[in-house]
Amino acid sequence: MPQPRYSVFEIQPEWVLESEALGSKVKFWYRAKDGEPEWLFKFPQPNTGQHWSEKIAAEVAASLRTLHAQVQLAVFQGVRGSATESFARHGRSLFHGNQILAGQVLGYDPVKAFRQSDHTLTNIFTAIDKTFLTPASAHKAKTIFAGYLVLDALVGNTDRHHENWGILIKQVGDDWERILAPTFDHASSLGRELVDTAEGICRERLLREGRVGAYAEKAHGAIFWEKSDMRGLSPLELVRRAAAIHPELFKPPLNRLERLDQQRLLAIIDPVPDGWMTPVAREFALALMCYNYEELRKIRL
Repeated sequence: MPQPRYSVFEIQPEWVLESEALGSKVKFWYRAKDGEPEWLFKFPQPNTGQHWSEKIAAEVAASLRTLHAQVQLAVFQGVRGSATESFARHGRSLFHGNQILAGQVLGYDPVKAFRQSDHTLTNIFTAIDKTFLTPASAHKAKTIFAGYLVLDALVGNTDRHHENWGILIKQVGDDWERILAPTFDHASSLGRELVDTAEGICRERLLREGRVGAYAEKAHGAIFWEKSDMRGLSPLELVRRAAAIHPELFKPPLNRLERLDQQRLLAIIDPVPDGWMTPVAREFALALMCYNYEELRKIRL
């Protein structure tokens, strides 16, 4: 039976609250009704699949039971985009990774946007260890973060930069409650920047020549392995190396991959409405996730 299509919400102009300064994409906050959560609508960059990649990645996260922001496909004034539900509510404030790292890692530059080679997994885990109050709470947060990296590797998310993760903090009496924020902003996934056909690199050619795996392996993420590295590791290679050093953190999320297979991944892609995603983009997204899935399953802990 065909999968029911994902819903598409039409955002009314009177719902708009304010624009959002962070990031490179045009976006704004809105609320449909008083008392309901705020949502962030993002316009995709031209000729990209940033809207459907956000939605598919969120649905993959849900299948893996990975803590994630809720995402819906949406339209504003005739323009397609994606909407992400705010999770900084109920008295919680979001502190982005660059703010956490600047406070916990000596010399970390929170405003360096590109090739921030201090954004290493070692520094991230050090900052988490120093931010959470007990070894048990820090271990839990790092295990959840490891799940985010496994998700990144599966969907090919290359944009886990230092403003694309964070910690939610809330004052409770005389103390402060800290939890890792849900994973969010997966627009740089699933080959969303590729075109279907072209003279050079394109989805059709990568599929035809069997080079989807090479595309995945050559990707450069936003988390570095060493400060001296010129580029971040691919999401796949990051998990390979990190799981070898921190097996106790990566074993739980890697084990949850058993919830998925090719049919389940196809069932996540299929409900994207017609016209939002081309047949070639669907084929490529499935092939990419299947390659990444098989590579992640090879990791033995």
